Amino acid sequence: METAGHLDLQTLWFVLIAVLWMGFFLLDGFDFGVGMLYPFLGRDDPERHALLATILPVWDSYEVWIIVAGGATFAAFPGWYASMFSGFYLVFFGILVALIVRGVAIEYRNKHDAPSWRRRWDVAMPISSLAIPFLLGVVFAAITRGVPMDPRGDVTGGQGVLFSGYSVLAGCALVAAFALHGALFLAVRTHGGLEERARGFALALYPVAAVLLIGFTVWTAVQASSSAPHPVPVYVLLGLGLAAAAASGPLALLQRPLAAFAGTSAATVLLVAALFARLYPRVMVSSTAGSPSLTIYGTASNHYSLVAMTIIAGVFVPVVLVYQAWALWVFRARLSREDFARPPTPLHMITRGAEGPGSSSGGAAAEGGE
Repeated sequence: METAGHLDLQTLWFVLIAVLWMGFFLLDGFDFGVGMLYPFLGRDDPERHALLATILPVWDSYEVWIIVAGGATFAAFPGWYASMFSGFYLVFFGILVALIVRGVAIEYRNKHDAPSWRRRWDVAMPISSLAIPFLLGVVFAAITRGVPMDPRGDVTGGQGVLFSGYSVLAGCALVAAFALHGALFLAVRTHGGLEERARGFALALYPVAAVLLIGFTVWTAVQASSSAPHPVPVYVLLGLGLAAAAASGPLALLQRPLAAFAGTSAATVLLVAALFARLYPRVMVSSTAGSPSLTIYGTASNHYSLVAMTIIAGVFVPVVLVYQAWALWVFRARLSREDFARPPTPLHMITRGAEGPGSSSGGAAAEGGE
C-alpha cells in the first residue's frame, strides 16, 4: 500500500509542476508579449509609459510561478532537477540573466526622464522578453523529443544538443504566440488609439503565429505517435489548443479582444499540457541507445518528503491563486496616452524646483510630462 501511495504522489507532483508551468506561461506570456511590442506599438513616451503600466503593478507576482516550479522540481524530483540544470546550465543562465534584465527594465525605465536612459531600456526590454520564451521553448522541446544521456542520467554532448530543428521551431512558435498573446492583452487593457493599434498588431501577428504553431503542433503529433507512452491525450490537447489559438484571429477581427485573449490563454495552457502529457511518466527523454529515459519513479524524493510537500502545497497554493486573481481584478483599469501625458511626480517637481520658483527649469518642469 505504501508503494502505491508513493507512486500516486509522484504523479500528483508531476501534475502540479505542469500546472505551475502552465500558470507561468499563461501569465508571464502576455508580459513577455508586452515587453516585445511596447517600444514599437507606442509612438511617443507617454504611450510607451501607458503600455508598460499595464504590467508594472503585477509582473513580479507572475515570476513566482517559475520560481516555485523550479523549487518544486528540486524538492519533488531532485534527479530530474540535477540532470536538467547541470546539462543545460548555460541556457538556464541565459534565461536567468534575461529575467533580471527584463525586471530591471520594467522597474527602472521610468525612474529617469532622460531620453537616452529610456532608449536603453526600450532596447533591453524587447530583447530580454524575446530571449526568455525562445530559450524556454528550446529546453521544453528538447527534453520531450530526446537528448543524449549516459546510463547515469547525465546529459552528454554539451549545450548544442538542445538546438535541433524541432526545438528551434518550438522557441520561435512560443515567441510568436506570446507576441500575439501580449498584443491581445494590450487591446483589452488600453483604449482609444492604443487599443486600435494593439488590435492591428494582433491581426498582423496572427498569420505568423498560426504558421509556426501549426508546424510545431503537427511535428509534435507525428513524434508523439511513435514515442509518447500515452499518445491519445497528447492528440486531444494539441487539437484543442490549436483550435483555441485559431479562434483568436477571427475574434480579434470582429473586435472582440477579450474573447480573442481568452482563446490565446486557453491555447497556452493546452499546448503546455500537451508537452507534459507527451513526457509522462518520463521527465527527460534519452535519445541514446541503451541509456534509459529519466522517469518520475526513478528521480523522485522519498515518500515522507512528498507527503510534507503535498500538505504545504494544499495550504499555500490556494492563497497564491486568490492573491493572483485579486491583483488582476484590482489592476484591471484600461489605460491610454492621456493618463501619462501629465506633469511630473511631486518628487521630480521638488528636485527641479530647487533652483528657485522663478527659474526657467522650474517652469519647464511644471509644464512638462513624463
